[in-house]
Amino acid sequence: MAPRPGLKTYQGHPFLSYGFRPFFLLAALQAGLAILVWLPFVAGIISVPTAFAPVDWHVHEMLFGYQAAAIGGFLLTAIPNWTGRLPVLGTPLLVLVLAWLFGRAAVSVSAWIGWDLAMAADALFLLMLAGAAIREIVASRNWRNLKVVTILCLLCATNIAFHVEAHLAGEAVYARRLAIGTILMLVALIGGRVIPSFTNNWLAQRGGRLPVPFGAYDKAVLVMTGLALTLWVVRPDTRASGLALAGCAVLHLLRLSRWAGERTWRNPLLVILHIAYLFVPLGFALSAAASFGLAPAGAGLHAWTAGAFGTLTLAVMSRASLGHTGRPLIASPATQACYLLVVVGSLARIASAFDAGPPLLLDAAGLCWSFGFIGFAIAYWGVFTGPKVAQKAPSTARRA
Repeated sequence: MAPRPGLKTYQGHPFLSYGFRPFFLLAALQAGLAILVWLPFVAGIISVPTAFAPVDWHVHEMLFGYQAAAIGGFLLTAIPNWTGRLPVLGTPLLVLVLAWLFGRAAVSVSAWIGWDLAMAADALFLLMLAGAAIREIVASRNWRNLKVVTILCLLCATNIAFHVEAHLAGEAVYARRLAIGTILMLVALIGGRVIPSFTNNWLAQRGGRLPVPFGAYDKAVLVMTGLALTLWVVRPDTRASGLALAGCAVLHLLRLSRWAGERTWRNPLLVILHIAYLFVPLGFALSAAASFGLAPAGAGLHAWTAGAFGTLTLAVMSRASLGHTGRPLIASPATQACYLLVVVGSLARIASAFDAGPPLLLDAAGLCWSFGFIGFAIAYWGVFTGPKVAQKAPSTARRA
């Protein structure tokens, strides 16, 4: 990525020099630590003073805590490349960080302060992030990326709906599915651009088959995905929903096959992107099976959330963090270990949905997934908090 003009004049701490630094670190810590709290919380061993039921607290903090931080870090880093404008840094970035932290604290003590006050505090971060994104895209007239901001605005509205539904109905059944569907659309949109692009950049130097670039087929898949997810949000247990989800499973599997992922096995930073996207059609297939009563609903949900969202987030965070700090795009053994833990944890979580016995597999899945993200936060602490390193010649570049 070319350095942005004006970055060299920033005199503050490196941690606030780019959006990915604080938000990728916060996302990793939230992903790992929230699971370690939820496991004893759902088992009744500890209590959390939140107005949410244990399952809703878990879902909310994974989607609107961890995922929102990861999305914020990605957008604050990508938008300057889309628009050619300066990134949000320094004090404005710190304000966004504090807004995210304020929301996490408010949700965690919402039983004390009231659900409505917690909702207002929690909505603040996504509203501010959407406002910053709209301002930058409109100022640069970069209209093609407004679709990303549209999805972000829908996520903001879904967060508010989550609080309202949980308060009025006791649990946020519809808002849960709407939030998952919204983030899944973002994964399908952004993943469909960055995965073949990164793969093409690496394979172009080696010859042979290259990924098919984003085109008409991808647009059709996105339209069909939106329609299928709409049916699933409203009525997940109908025949129409099941058939639509099954069709999307095939479409996304074919889409993935067009990206030459089998040729990336020598590059862990690339192959993990393809593995992450494989959880998307798996989630559609399992959710279709659930619509016909052939699988538990939790299997498909966690293929999407733990598998696709978690693995793709980790893959993008590691790659972007290395590239934007001047480090070689090489996955260290620690990075690869984090990938393995999250993938194994995701598969175990899917399997645990079929297990009616003691929650041993659930606990093992949660610990694997949690340790993967906490390990990433520890391994990349210096990357997030330290200065950008000088570029070295390829022959002397050390492994990250």
